[in-house]
Amino acid sequence: MLTIANKQVTKDLLEKYNLQAKKRLGQNFIIDPSVVRTIAQKSLTTLESTVVEIGPGLGALTQFLAPLSKKVIAIEIDEDMVEVLTTELASLNNVEIIHEDFLKWDVSVLGNQEVIVVANVPYYITTPIIFKWIESAVQVSSMTLMMQKELAHRLVADINTKDYNALSLMIQYLFEVKTIMQIPKQCFLPIPKVDSSVIQFVSKNDPQVVNQSQFFEFLKQSFQMKRKTLVNNLKTTIDKDQLLKVLDALKISPDVRAEAISLDQFIEMYRRLYE
Repeated sequence: MLTIANKQVTKDLLEKYNLQAKKRLGQNFIIDPSVVRTIAQKSLTTLESTVVEIGPGLGALTQFLAPLSKKVIAIEIDEDMVEVLTTELASLNNVEIIHEDFLKWDVSVLGNQEVIVVANVPYYITTPIIFKWIESAVQVSSMTLMMQKELAHRLVADINTKDYNALSLMIQYLFEVKTIMQIPKQCFLPIPKVDSSVIQFVSKNDPQVVNQSQFFEFLKQSFQMKRKTLVNNLKTTIDKDQLLKVLDALKISPDVRAEAISLDQFIEMYRRLYE
């Protein structure tokens, strides 16, 4: 089987199936084999892993994930790409190709098994994808996501910055986050406008609150209106006097906004209010 992550092979495949990259789906195909090799090797540390690959495209990364895992479940929204994958990867008998919009796919079919998530998707669905995994009951041991550099910075934003929000706190709570590599835009066909980063989220498996979903709702409420104070954001769901007492006990100003509160402070605040 030819290496798909190659400029000429990619061009030949597109020509063979009379296809071109669909802009509306944000399709940019990886044409550097060292990139997909590194992503596969960094994502998988055991041959017993089940991988959920979101947006496999022509199969450039799938081709490298399959030999390193027990099973690859490749979920592709584009019917044309599904035809290519089904034909070109037919010899990989541990790859299951599903024609579906991942955001509509029922992740509960995965059951209790632990999965590794790998994705190369357009920036505008990266956040919804992360939210979907976070809010599901599926055991995700790690997520390795290719995304625009700018989005990568936003997802791991620091306290007191404009991008610090409920999602960045959820990510901080659940995962250790590290940058695997930077990918120049020239490694894609067609060439996108910006460079990409590969970010890995490794599960901490260290629950610090009893009810995680309730804690995450608490975080979302706290950031509901960024210009409002924390007290104003939470006053519809929590007794104001009780909240002010907790803030005072934690030596936090009653006029504080959510963006100025650390994860540890949020955890302690939540425990005192709910546990």
